[in-house]
Amino acid sequence: MVEARITVNGKSTPISPAAPHTTVLDFLRDRGFTGSKEGCAEGECGACSIMVARPGIEQPTDWVAINACLVPVAALDGQEIVTAEGLGTQDATGAPTALHPVQQEMAVRGGSQCGYCTPGFICSMASEYYRPGRCGGAAQPEAPEHDAEHGPNGFDLHSLSGNLCRCTGYRPIRDAAFALGAPETDDPFAQRRAADAPAAVATEYTQDDRTFRRPETLAEAVQLLRERPDAVLVAGSTDWGVEVNIRSRRADYAIGIDRLPELRELRVESEHIEIGAAVPLTEIERRLDGSVPLLAQLFPQFASRLIRNNATFGGNLGTGSPIGDSPPALLALGASVLLASADGEREIDLADYFTGYRQSVRRADELIRAVRIPLPLAPVTAFHKIAKRRFDDISSVAVAFALDLEDGVVRAVRIGLGGVAATPIRARDTEAALLGKPWTTETVEAAALILQSEGTPMSDHRASSEYRSAMLGQSLLKLYAQTTEAVLS
Repeated sequence: MVEARITVNGKSTPISPAAPHTTVLDFLRDRGFTGSKEGCAEGECGACSIMVARPGIEQPTDWVAINACLVPVAALDGQEIVTAEGLGTQDATGAPTALHPVQQEMAVRGGSQCGYCTPGFICSMASEYYRPGRCGGAAQPEAPEHDAEHGPNGFDLHSLSGNLCRCTGYRPIRDAAFALGAPETDDPFAQRRAADAPAAVATEYTQDDRTFRRPETLAEAVQLLRERPDAVLVAGSTDWGVEVNIRSRRADYAIGIDRLPELRELRVESEHIEIGAAVPLTEIERRLDGSVPLLAQLFPQFASRLIRNNATFGGNLGTGSPIGDSPPALLALGASVLLASADGEREIDLADYFTGYRQSVRRADELIRAVRIPLPLAPVTAFHKIAKRRFDDISSVAVAFALDLEDGVVRAVRIGLGGVAATPIRARDTEAALLGKPWTTETVEAAALILQSEGTPMSDHRASSEYRSAMLGQSLLKLYAQTTEAVLS
């Protein structure tokens, strides 16, 4: 194994002597890159945002913004990152000589007051600035029609979700984003997109008797897991990073699986769609491009873009959380989970996967390789998330529907629920009450009463059990209203 190193703002930097659990944020700040800040240490404020060069979807490299506070530095061995300090131009001594266009627009439009959040905003904004397909104002007159969340220059404000500002106000930040043109042809970061992103490197990094290991293949990974069943599997680290920061969890042995080729595939075949467990949600969203409408509804409501740039289906299912947003949608889609071990692979219906609170049928020597969604898809789908905020929040209740309506009759139905039991569940009684029945007000109102009794909802600081039950019933009534309006329109 060669020495573990990261390219930071164009300069190769050794990871040592950082501990394997050290976050990228702490690693950067220890080396003088103090633009990135720690605000929440949970991936909710974006003050720590940086850019990472990753294999692109439409070009060799995409610049992707991530939360530096969550990712262990060892997981970026061999990778290339850019901080807010590295965006502008500098002279030979490292002194700044010119602002980056994103920095310039933020400055002239009053997008910064105290400045604490500004570097994170700038990195997230720069990632969207370089997104392929984004129009650039006058430089690209074919700019799409815009709305409150998309600028006339093609800028998607969802790229800034997960970045919080408590004193400037968002209007001048939005104005800065919507004022950005296209990158100049000699822009080094735009030019960088034409070259391949750094490949994943095999890593074995040990400090203070703790090890981070990135294997080259799935076969090597499952063999390591057999030898070290106590190992922590690290993919996007959007959950494990919180455990490290907030609960001071440490892993004696961590296995990085986020760059395993076998876990990074997305295939659409005749009978199913197979999504690798380590494909980031943003990449899934862009590659599917709305072809799975239920997932297209889910993604904007799943945390923030910063989180989705790293989070994976494998991680969301692997944690076994009863309030994860993807399990209800995947349950409604009839998905199955592919579990791999040194003995081979087995396929488990997701409805049979969860066995208790944060528990599942996955053995200690197994990892999730992929999620499989059967085809054809149900023609009527919906994802309803009840939370205190419109975006970037934990759900009180999540409900996903997938129905096949033929001649006004429910021919097939699956309903996935989250937040109302110790595990994500199928609403079996409600499904039985709807199946084969006419899709009418009477049927739906009767089924809504049954849906209210599904699960064992509890009361906590997010919602009372009574509220959660009521929202289940209302969700089905809302779906009925939506389908009726669609027919009338």
